[in-house]
Amino acid sequence: MNLSVIELLAAASGLVCVFLASRAKVLNFWAGYIYTALLFVMFMDKHLYSSMLLQPVSLIINIFGHYRWTHPKAGEENKKKELIVTLLSNKKRFLHVLMIVLGAAVWGFILTQLPKTFNPARLPYFDAFITMTILTALYLSAQKKLECWAAWFTVNVTNSILYLLAGLVFMPIVSGCYLILAIMGFITWKRKYKEDLDKKNYVGN
Repeated sequence: MNLSVIELLAAASGLVCVFLASRAKVLNFWAGYIYTALLFVMFMDKHLYSSMLLQPVSLIINIFGHYRWTHPKAGEENKKKELIVTLLSNKKRFLHVLMIVLGAAVWGFILTQLPKTFNPARLPYFDAFITMTILTALYLSAQKKLECWAAWFTVNVTNSILYLLAGLVFMPIVSGCYLILAIMGFITWKRKYKEDLDKKNYVGN
């Protein structure tokens, strides 16, 4: 299959996935599974090894998130038995940022040491930073944490730059669309967070 076709299909499935996620719909995970497979093929061709190797990990986190959203623990569910939106503590926010920075430094170094049988990694440290931020965003999304959208905002901006430098055509445009959806997602999730919090406080009173 022509790579441009794969890129177009990846863009379409990715937009569907993010749109559904921005609306807090569980169906986003099914679109995400397709998106992950297509990205693996696309990044392999472009020698973006960090982004390529991210996809199997993304698949695992997506499966975990799919389960978390549909099987919330006691006290984490709303009336529809769905996982509610929650916030991280300031300490956990700091730890997540620290993990991104340290993880990017380590992974970026590893990418510079790839065997000569591989084509040289393109922008290894920048690619590694995006990879670590995506992993963080995926994990926070799986836990339905409102801060996931801050991570996705960062990913979309940096990904646009990476895709342009890699010579991709559709993905930079799609990243711009993702950016808009991330803003929409933050607004929607924040509203849901306040609604669930108000209901919880009302019941408590």
